[in-house]
Amino acid sequence: MAGIKELRLRIASVGNIKQITRAMEMVATTKLRRFQDRATASRPYSQEISGLVGRLAAMLGEGVADRPLFAHRKPSKSLALVVSSDRGLCGAYNTSLFRELEQWRRKRGQPVEYFVYGRKAHAYMGKRDFEIKGYLTDPALEAIDYRNAAICARMLTQHFLEGDYSDVWVLYTAFESMSRYVPTWVQFLPIEAAALQPASPDRGAEPGGDVLLEPDAETVFDLLVPRYLETRIYNALLESLTSEYASRRFAMKNATDAATDMQGELRGIYNRLRQETITKELLDIVGGAEAVS
Repeated sequence: MAGIKELRLRIASVGNIKQITRAMEMVATTKLRRFQDRATASRPYSQEISGLVGRLAAMLGEGVADRPLFAHRKPSKSLALVVSSDRGLCGAYNTSLFRELEQWRRKRGQPVEYFVYGRKAHAYMGKRDFEIKGYLTDPALEAIDYRNAAICARMLTQHFLEGDYSDVWVLYTAFESMSRYVPTWVQFLPIEAAALQPASPDRGAEPGGDVLLEPDAETVFDLLVPRYLETRIYNALLESLTSEYASRRFAMKNATDAATDMQGELRGIYNRLRQETITKELLDIVGGAEAVS
């Protein structure tokens, strides 16, 4: 059994670790609130633009399928954007993401090239036989804004339009609640017209109704589709960040609770050992006094 001095050092060490994990928990909580607010604020815009694009697609009818961003091609090669965290200490966040990545890749019947956002994914994929086409580092994921997300969306769109890939996918972690965040694959391109969110019924006429648009519906549609794609990338990055900090907060809270429990157990052992030492010393003193007398 450890001695009193060693136990005292271990109690102090666990206390220092608990202070660090508690501080990290507080930082994660603060950033979680910030990114969650941003994700929540972007949802109404995302829903509206998705609804409007869906409504215009319904108005244009079968002509939408002939547009480059909606056209399906013969399967050849896929492009995927993988979004992970830059730092660790966030529980099973990255592990779950990589598990989903491996499962998806095994099911694909065609080669895949990858763009990577996040140091953890780059480190994981770089050590394995993933064909990494690009590693996005500027800006850091935590500093992402709509302008940078739009640049990323335009880059993916340009690769698709050049005809190098038959489809483009995005793997991110969807934030559902404080305790649930799910690695999710979404098809970025070609756009599935049937999957577009329809416009709310209280927003005006039905898709086939008599609506006047200035300029015409085709022009408005062509202008809105790039904004729609940019919004999808921006929301995916925001939800990944929110999920990362939710997972880190949960992991640091568990670490703090575990450190508190460990401290309590060590203090109990320390107190028992100290009491035993005091008792032995008293017995030695009494025995010595009786021997002298």
